[in-house]
Amino acid sequence: MIVKAFNQIGRYSLLMRRTFTRPDNWRQFFKQLPKEMVKLGTNSIGIVVIISIFTGVIMTVQTIQNTENPLLPRYSTGLVLRDTFLLEFASTIMCLLLAGKVGSFIASEIGSMRVSEQIDAMEIMGVNSANYLILPKIVALVFFMPILVTFSIACGLIGGAGVSYFTDLITVSDFLYGIQYAYIPFYLWYSIIKSLFFGFIIASVSSFYGYYAYGGALDVGQASTHAVVNSCVLLLLSNILLTDIMLL
Repeated sequence: MIVKAFNQIGRYSLLMRRTFTRPDNWRQFFKQLPKEMVKLGTNSIGIVVIISIFTGVIMTVQTIQNTENPLLPRYSTGLVLRDTFLLEFASTIMCLLLAGKVGSFIASEIGSMRVSEQIDAMEIMGVNSANYLILPKIVALVFFMPILVTFSIACGLIGGAGVSYFTDLITVSDFLYGIQYAYIPFYLWYSIIKSLFFGFIIASVSSFYGYYAYGGALDVGQASTHAVVNSCVLLLLSNILLTDIMLL
């Protein structure tokens, strides 16, 4: 098992070495990059908005109902919601969800090209298939992931604000004061910096498993599963490391 793990790490490193080379055709690269941004980033905005709004609503209601303590100020609900989204939900939990959506899409797309021998045809024609297929995906997701995280934070706070506006569980003034209270600007940058690393992990790991998905349709499905599982594990491990570096 250890030997297999080192073998996978070596193959991944060699693939990334081939990926991060100068593109043979810059015009084709910049033509492909916006398409990848749409497929991987823009098409994920809807699910990010929906999940973040409903999570903001649920967290606000649960915080109010489970922290009924006269010693706690009413504005603590907004403070808890803000810091939860800034520190963990938007950057980590949302990226784990995107690893399932985006990661499986990348692995299945590249895997389908592998089993249909399109990648082999590129290699025969002298095209660096790793650079041509993988680099635009990594750049697009790394660029767009902070945007998705920012959307998640904003929508989560909007969902919580909706509870204060449309129910009597908490007043609007208490909720807004809690959001503004003791705000630390670095928390937002912390979330954005983590999203850059997470975007790279999701795109590169998913591309790796799709690129080496030899066989048939069943192997493409297995590659997608491995891509999602291993991306999630690496996201959690890197989250611990980045937290230790930036916050402790």
